[in-house]
Amino acid sequence: MLAEIKGINEECGVFGIWGHEKAAELTYYGLHALQHRGQEGAGVVVSDGEVLKAHKGLGLVNEVFKDANFAELSGRVAVGHVRYTTQGGSSLENVQPLLFRSQAASLALAHNGNIMNAHQLRGELENMGSILQTTSDTEVLAHLIKRDGQDTTTETIARALNKIVGAYAFLILKEDKMFAALDPSGIRPLSIGRLGDAYVVASETCAFDQIGATFVREVLPGELVTISDAGIESERFAIREQRKMCAMEYVYLSRPDSDVNRVNVHASRKRMGMELAKEAPANADIVVGVPDSSISAAIGYAEESGLPYEMGIIKNRYVGRTFIQPSQELREQGVKMKLAPVRGIVEGKRIVMIDDSIVRGTTSRRIVQMLKSAGAKEVHVRIASPSIQHPCYYGIDMSTRNELIAANYTVNEICDIIGADSVAYLSEKGLEKAIVKDKSLNQGICTACMTGNYPVKEQGQTPVMVTH
Repeated sequence: MLAEIKGINEECGVFGIWGHEKAAELTYYGLHALQHRGQEGAGVVVSDGEVLKAHKGLGLVNEVFKDANFAELSGRVAVGHVRYTTQGGSSLENVQPLLFRSQAASLALAHNGNIMNAHQLRGELENMGSILQTTSDTEVLAHLIKRDGQDTTTETIARALNKIVGAYAFLILKEDKMFAALDPSGIRPLSIGRLGDAYVVASETCAFDQIGATFVREVLPGELVTISDAGIESERFAIREQRKMCAMEYVYLSRPDSDVNRVNVHASRKRMGMELAKEAPANADIVVGVPDSSISAAIGYAEESGLPYEMGIIKNRYVGRTFIQPSQELREQGVKMKLAPVRGIVEGKRIVMIDDSIVRGTTSRRIVQMLKSAGAKEVHVRIASPSIQHPCYYGIDMSTRNELIAANYTVNEICDIIGADSVAYLSEKGLEKAIVKDKSLNQGICTACMTGNYPVKEQGQTPVMVTH
């Protein structure tokens, strides 16, 4: 499903490179590969070993860097960021990487995820005399690191990270070192690669492919990695827990050519479709996937069910970002502009329509309506993930529970609301079977938005469980 229409978006993507003469240019290309993770702002901070230099702005990567002078961004080290706002506003001051200068040393931060206790920490910092310049929760970490007036070291970073509650992947840059850190549950993705003698760190492995780098390994939960001219070092800043990678990374957030926690995204989505076909078969003529993230699951469903897969819905790739809008009226108009049925394929057919999720239900209703208006006899909706009934606190712009259709209606009621002939969801067991290959390899998934079982809780938080 189109995330910008649907209203669920990843907060951002991070990219860093150490030890390459074209660090800024390669970061630009790496951010292009991560563009799907955030479209509201982009930036890069480069180090030449003595000074940190920044270039950032609002908009897509190519818009932000169209007038950039890469000769002025010289240096062998860089960190970059693409942003989708979940905490703080979408103003330029919140575009990352955030850059802080001091007499001792400068510091740049790029962050993917969400700090759940950011409000409390901001209050404590302000009471101690800190003056925060942005409304982004990312800035909290910089103040925690520098609170004692010390240099940025593994010790000061580890001490600061242990005060944070949430899901996060951080890239931290100073003049002579780069640090990468992942929260103890490993909810957000972060990987390390190599490009010749250079080290690369990115939210998704598709960024490695973009620049010709090779995957080395994942950053592990609770790990703090230090990269410098001396090489790469690693230490734990927290007790490593059973990994709980965000299930929505596999469902639709990540690019299909990425490997997340050593599992290929396309292959996992295809297995979701195959499990869905076993759990919820339908009497139909063809299988159709909603572009783009549902195509892999649709192929899997067709393969397992023996039904032909057809391109019954096409996506207009030239609309741009016009319809990334908050109002539901504009979202629905965006559906009509972004997606169109192929009448010659769907007319007179009983269709299995595969989608990755149903959030509010309005987009699904519009697509079902389009297919039936194009002559489809029946539309059986099959969702390649469990129903979303709970908000996300870990960096996804998830709607409140009042807006989540599955939190307020039964499956039969949802079927009537969206105008389908039947609706079925993939089970939690089916989702885990499609994603987790080996729990002994520290693989696991977070399904909090589906089950209400939150792996990371802020003190005093008691998530509400919903039953139907």
